[in-house]
Amino acid sequence: MSRLYDTVEPAVIDEDMLQKAVEEQGPKDEAGRIAKQEGIDFTDVTQLRLDFKNILKIDNLWQFKNLVKLQMDNNIIERIEGLDTLKNLVWLDLSFNNIEVIDGLDSLTKLEDLTLYNNRISTLENMDKLTRLHVFSIGNNNLGSLDNLVYLRKFKNLQTLNLGGNPFCEDENYKPFAVAHVPTLVYLDFRLIDQNTRAAAEEQYRYAIEELVADETALENKRIDQEEKDKEFSRQKDAYVENLNGPHLFDSMFLDDPEAPKLGALPGVDELLVVFKEKMVGICKQVFDHGLAEHAKRQREVEEFYACVQEAKIENKDMGITKIQDFNKYKKKAFADFAMMSDPQMLEDKVDEFNQEVTKLWDTLMGYELQLVDQLEDTIKDFERAMADMVVVFVEQVQGLISQIRDLENVHHERILEIAIITLEKYVKNELDDEIPEELRLLLVDKDTITNAVSASHDTHMLKIDNREDDIIQRANGWLAALMERIHQEEEVTRNRDRVKEINNFIDHLREELDNLDLQTGM
Repeated sequence: MSRLYDTVEPAVIDEDMLQKAVEEQGPKDEAGRIAKQEGIDFTDVTQLRLDFKNILKIDNLWQFKNLVKLQMDNNIIERIEGLDTLKNLVWLDLSFNNIEVIDGLDSLTKLEDLTLYNNRISTLENMDKLTRLHVFSIGNNNLGSLDNLVYLRKFKNLQTLNLGGNPFCEDENYKPFAVAHVPTLVYLDFRLIDQNTRAAAEEQYRYAIEELVADETALENKRIDQEEKDKEFSRQKDAYVENLNGPHLFDSMFLDDPEAPKLGALPGVDELLVVFKEKMVGICKQVFDHGLAEHAKRQREVEEFYACVQEAKIENKDMGITKIQDFNKYKKKAFADFAMMSDPQMLEDKVDEFNQEVTKLWDTLMGYELQLVDQLEDTIKDFERAMADMVVVFVEQVQGLISQIRDLENVHHERILEIAIITLEKYVKNELDDEIPEELRLLLVDKDTITNAVSASHDTHMLKIDNREDDIIQRANGWLAALMERIHQEEEVTRNRDRVKEINNFIDHLREELDNLDLQTGM
């Protein structure tokens, strides 16, 4: 089932091994000599063979970021690891190793062909992220239970499967079970699945499959529901009003208030809490609705801004392209004229004229760029003012609504204090009709004790309210600051720097073309 350790010490994947492997698999003859002399950048390598190297541990492959195909069969590898950076990998061969557990594949989301033939694997697992898997070879392993194959149902693109040589293959129901439970299969153990085989398998396991499908459908519906909930919560969070469409803020005020359970035992407080909660939840819902509406407005404004910027850039680019096309026509004729000229003075004059035209082209293209810079600067300033105004309006409206919640808390506090004083007076006079809990009795020692408890409860509630208000304001202002910083960097600094570099490189190329011409006279 697996390779034994060789008598020699296991090899380590180091720079020398990788360099040698890349050179062996690279270009040959003169091209190979030049590549070896100049060195091959590992990031340019798309295929790599490290088979028959006596490798024990997968390591040091992080530079091969563009690797598409990796062959590491016939080694003594025990664990699948060190592949996290190979995000472009499509084909992976780890056959004839000593791997016991499928793991370490989560980042290989582009993988289509996976070979784990002849290892020690007993369970199919940890492959959920391989949604593109098309070919899977897991033959000659330790798979003993046919139930392992149910795991493969999630791979909707899986068409070729090799399972031969596993213990469960001795089960007479192995093939029909595999065909019925992995309906996407076209080839099983290197053989085409014919219609009769498929129909017989589906009939044999019809009831089991129907039950599986029902369970899978229920799970999928649950996943979709959760995905929708997560998406909606993300939208609310982006609007800074998550958890304000219900009693969350109210509940959190009392959850973190150690005095709340004690004061809640005061006569009549339960009725006050019902009214308080209803009114506060109503105001929170106003904040919630307002936040979502304002968020939608801001998003539309951002989309319109980027559309405007894109339109300006395209228009400016088209102007530049037109100018370059006109120049290329001139250049073609000028180069043809150079070839026909026999008079040195005329040739020199024509070359000077060409250089002047190149300079004019540079002036024109740079002029277009400066024009775009000014245009974008004005657009960005207008956008920033508009967004700042929108955020200010949003914040002011939120502050107004939050102040209403504070008013509710103040009124509630005054009523609780009033009830507490009255209850204390009755308690002292032994006039209370009902028994009171021991925790409340400890507060009814004197006026200072009970009023301190009420004040502490009030302070806790106000702190919760203040913190929620601060959170909304800070996040809104922080979003605007980050947005404008990104826009200034991307649309002004980086874009301008790249465009100027592009223009200069183009002009340099034109001058190099002229320098490389064989300008000779005297035909």
